[in-house]
Amino acid sequence: MSIINRVLYVRNLPFNITSEEMYDIFGKNGAIRQIRVGTNKDTRGTAFVVYEDIYDAKTAVDHLLGFNVANRYLIVLYYQPTNMNKKFDHKKKEEEITKLKSNHELE
Repeated sequence: MSIINRVLYVRNLPFNITSEEMYDIFGKNGAIRQIRVGTNKDTRGTAFVVYEDIYDAKTAVDHLLGFNVANRYLIVLYYQPTNMNKKFDHKKKEEEITKLKSNHELE
């Protein structure tokens, strides 16, 4: 279960969406403090929306989850720092891959 807060994480956005368009869509649900739209190859299609009031954030989730923008259905979630900050351990994965390759004599 997600914890309700003022910060929303939005996925499945069109890659070319602007901050102004985001304000138009999300601003109808209440006063917005900040919007950050992903711009690099890893963050395109995502955004963070910070509302002034937690109730406005809840209203936005209720109204915009599944909302159609340019034939894409938005995924609107409450930001969960514990889930977002988990780091992928690349070194450990590389070691596992190397071990599997040697076990199967691939290199």
